[in-house]
Amino acid sequence: MRCVTGFLVAILLILNASEATSAVRITNDRGGLIATYIVKYQRLASSGESVIIDGLCASACTMVLSALPHDKICVTSRATLGFHAAWNYGARGRAFTDPESTLMLYSTYPTSVRRWIARRGGLTPHTIFLSGKRLQEMYRSC
Repeated sequence: MRCVTGFLVAILLILNASEATSAVRITNDRGGLIATYIVKYQRLASSGESVIIDGLCASACTMVLSALPHDKICVTSRATLGFHAAWNYGARGRAFTDPESTLMLYSTYPTSVRRWIARRGGLTPHTIFLSGKRLQEMYRSC
């Protein structure tokens, strides 16, 4: 019986260790619909997986900063975050910036990211990029 119990404990430890080291790698994500990313990141947060940002993470992809705990995110030297105002579509299919959605998006970012965005004029139709040393000061390197 002790042998079986020890074996089961060993299996659980191995499974927990593999979960803890499991990570999703973001390498070239240009973003998309906010609703799609909300669902995607809710599932990711529930899974307990970590995220490695190892390339471009732009637009709605940056919502990962809000969806996951800070200690579940790391960045490589190739990581680049791209931020801009939220877009929506009018009655005739014309794209326009959506101030309400932009404010909602902005308010969810961690304080250090909001400060960085604010110092660059806020979220506008023009994309601003966070990378290199400044990004690595905000998030741990991996």
